[in-house]
Amino acid sequence: MRLASGHVAVQLEGEELAKIQRDFEGYRKGLVRLAPGGWVLPAPYPKYADKLYNTKFRETDVVIMTYPKCGTTWTQEVVWTMRNNPNLDHPKASAPISVRSPFIDSDMLMAMGKEGSTSLMSEFLKGVVPDPDPNEGIALQLTAHTPDPRTIKTHLPFSLMTPDLLDTTKVIYVARNPKDVVLSFLHHTRFMKNISYVGSLEQFVDYFVNDQLIYGPYWEHLREAWPRRDHPNMHFVFYEDMKADPMAELRKLNHFLGTDLTEEQLEKIVQYTSFEEMKKHEQDALQGKNMATFVNEEVVKKDGGFYRKGEAGGWKDRLTDMQAAKIDAWTKKNTLDLGINFKYSI
Repeated sequence: MRLASGHVAVQLEGEELAKIQRDFEGYRKGLVRLAPGGWVLPAPYPKYADKLYNTKFRETDVVIMTYPKCGTTWTQEVVWTMRNNPNLDHPKASAPISVRSPFIDSDMLMAMGKEGSTSLMSEFLKGVVPDPDPNEGIALQLTAHTPDPRTIKTHLPFSLMTPDLLDTTKVIYVARNPKDVVLSFLHHTRFMKNISYVGSLEQFVDYFVNDQLIYGPYWEHLREAWPRRDHPNMHFVFYEDMKADPMAELRKLNHFLGTDLTEEQLEKIVQYTSFEEMKKHEQDALQGKNMATFVNEEVVKKDGGFYRKGEAGGWKDRLTDMQAAKIDAWTKKNTLDLGINFKYSI
């Protein structure tokens, strides 16, 4: 199937698909691989691909772009707060971040699982989207109805987004060292029911370095973003730098976004968007909702939910020397020529 982006989507099949579906029990509808790029995405992606590619962004938009588990949600909250809630008194600040700041490509993820996840999202959208129609893409409708200034999240790479994205709006790209990405993504795939990973850490590392995880290959994601880092509408940031000195990074964002916030406002936002505070925000926003429809509550009780540890360098306590060496070899092979120097601890 040829897409508006020029990519061709081909369904995974045979032994490769059978193996993946044994380890990822939520991928009942399968996966597709795009050429060129080798992007692996959920089977429902082609239904939304052209709508995503043809989305008209506004000059007032800010798009947060990352590979999964690189600090996207944290950055969303920071940026949305700086732009919409600098005094921490916005009446809708207690709503889930996915409602205030739409995850534009999440329709294909919701379509992977049971209808419960879409129904829950529809419940959140009451009063935001008039008569939301799940068949037309809940996230796409939310994005269209979100008032300015919009802060929009995507895990898609530049090549699957509209070609004039950077000429139209600002983009913040967040990168993270691959070793921590692997562990954070592993946890995410275990507790989200529409993925339901049941394999081992060793197998997950292999899926990562073999470019078989959704939204991958990670190296290609980076390869499309890194050369654009000097574009005036692009802000490239490393997760580890945000963790090491959030105030310094918020000052840079303040300049990039043109929000003109005071030092006092920035300091309050640093505290408001700290890891512990965001965990509280999540618990308050989701209280009373039927999370069991799309979250494995046993995994959440044991290892945490959307906000697990929020640290840099945690891989040192989890990865074996062999696993770390495997990821190092992958990094050297695929990203050395880019000149990216990942920070593995702070």
